[in-house]
Amino acid sequence: MRRIPGVQVTDNSGTSGGAMSLNIGVRGLTGRYSPRSTILLDGIPMASAPYGQPQISFAPVSLNNIEAIDVVRGGGAVRYGPQNVGGIINFRTRSIPTTSGISGDASLRYNSYETGGSSKQYTAFAGTTLDNGLGLAFLYSGTDGSGWRAFSNERINDFALKFRYEISSSSEIYGKVSYYDVMSHTPGGLTVAQYNADPFQNTRKRDYWKGNRRGVDFGYLNTISDTQEFEIRTYYNESYRESALIGSSTTQLTHQPRFYETTAIEPRFTQRFNLGSVTNDVTVGYRYIAERGHDDSYTETIATGALGVATKNRNKTDAQAAYIDDKISFGAWRITPGVRFEHIQTTRQNIASTTKFEVTNNKPLPSLNIAYLATPELTLFTNYGTSFGVVQNTQLSAASAPNNLAPELAKTAELGARWKSNNLSAEVTYFNIRFDNQILLIASPDTYQNIGKTKHDGIETAVDYTFGQDSLLRGLNVYANYTYTRALQESGATAGLDVPFYSRTTDTIGARYQAGPWGFNLSTTHQSRQFSLENNVIAETADGKDGEIPGYRLWNAQVDWKVPNSKGFDVVAGVNNLTDRRYYSRTRDGNPGRMVGAPRTIYVQGRYAF
Repeated sequence: MRRIPGVQVTDNSGTSGGAMSLNIGVRGLTGRYSPRSTILLDGIPMASAPYGQPQISFAPVSLNNIEAIDVVRGGGAVRYGPQNVGGIINFRTRSIPTTSGISGDASLRYNSYETGGSSKQYTAFAGTTLDNGLGLAFLYSGTDGSGWRAFSNERINDFALKFRYEISSSSEIYGKVSYYDVMSHTPGGLTVAQYNADPFQNTRKRDYWKGNRRGVDFGYLNTISDTQEFEIRTYYNESYRESALIGSSTTQLTHQPRFYETTAIEPRFTQRFNLGSVTNDVTVGYRYIAERGHDDSYTETIATGALGVATKNRNKTDAQAAYIDDKISFGAWRITPGVRFEHIQTTRQNIASTTKFEVTNNKPLPSLNIAYLATPELTLFTNYGTSFGVVQNTQLSAASAPNNLAPELAKTAELGARWKSNNLSAEVTYFNIRFDNQILLIASPDTYQNIGKTKHDGIETAVDYTFGQDSLLRGLNVYANYTYTRALQESGATAGLDVPFYSRTTDTIGARYQAGPWGFNLSTTHQSRQFSLENNVIAETADGKDGEIPGYRLWNAQVDWKVPNSKGFDVVAGVNNLTDRRYYSRTRDGNPGRMVGAPRTIYVQGRYAF
């Protein structure tokens, strides 16, 4: 992800270091559980409740089952939502083999943290396409072991069965049945004194996160003709996740179990027609998502095991979205206007009282994307889009007088250029995002509030070059990206200050050299300092919760080898954080404080394909 310009992978959450959550920030937007990007898994929202609770505190995916990661901005983003200001990030699981006979692979990876524990990762994949057109694939990825913090054991199982059946030469059905479970012990934050004594210690040995998810999705695709295509998708998943965090008194655990059921259906139709020399590809679609669930909270007295009275909130969201866009092509121009209309009804009911929140949102979200194909290699582009973020389930509890939360509305403009040739790819983009009423977790008091207008702008650059086979440096690939982001508050007493938890500058630089069966990789990533509070305080509090977060640079190295005369067997070994740089982030969650980053990590992986 760090090779994608504008993307910042952060660790400022209570599950930092664990594999059960995703913390991806884009263009100065908070990375804590990735709430402002639409994160998809095979085109299906990864969030347990995409509207009511879009945070990816529980990410039901293991990267060993992933084939590719797509990042979509511009014309395609208008179809997804509601919160797509940070773009669309789609994790694609491994494809079903298109050949007959069973093919697949298995791998084992061992990770050793220099100052902590170790873990193992297991992967198995097998698939085939039968003569009758039925394709099947089984995917499994598992993790077992400990992270770099003391008492940070983690266990993950990720299963999926994919299928595809060719009804005819122009139509097919496809889908996936999946199951994921995780148990992760999360060490939490440290005070400054605790960190200085031992940054890898765990003062919260009883804390944990656990959960599971069962899901099924089904699709039908029909390429009706050269000018028409119809697709319909539906999915259902049920999720459970629970955190247990020790309170400041150290005598009680606070349990927060949450239950979700999400059902959705989305038909889409594309029609191509020509008006003289102008080609139009018009896509219309409709999406309905129903979310049902409840989030609970209760305490457990550690000494006696006694449970307190549970607080229960029942949540219900019915969201409908209709969209249309038209890709207009003439000469070297590609112009795509589009609009999505969102109708969202949300209810949150405290079961033990009459307290009830009911919110209805209706919002049209227009977009316009223009590209000019200046040469076969060079594309110039400019985009405009709008994004809408509803007040989320747990935020609704804070949405009472005098803190009447309002939904977020963001407007994004881009201007840039892309170059793509056989050996060289490069891009540069200027972006400008304006929020009308951004919601942030404010320190005093610790609650969600609308902080008013914010402005995010900056420059993203990237280059990738592969030397030709006739060059003295054949086999060498070099790449780099650099992003400058300025995300400022524009309202109230903190106007002109940075929004919390983002870095103004990030970069990634790397090289890969291939020599026969050997491959060598060296890369470095950097991010500048961050602030944990909206007032940009630099002085650190003794509990480690607030203050400046220093920037850092990390180096990684890797070597891979395809074993000669051994079909399908390869070995990978590497070192992350090569110089053992000590760095940290902060969390302001229920387990606040400094959280040390991964130390020098040595790994080796063997893979056999058949």
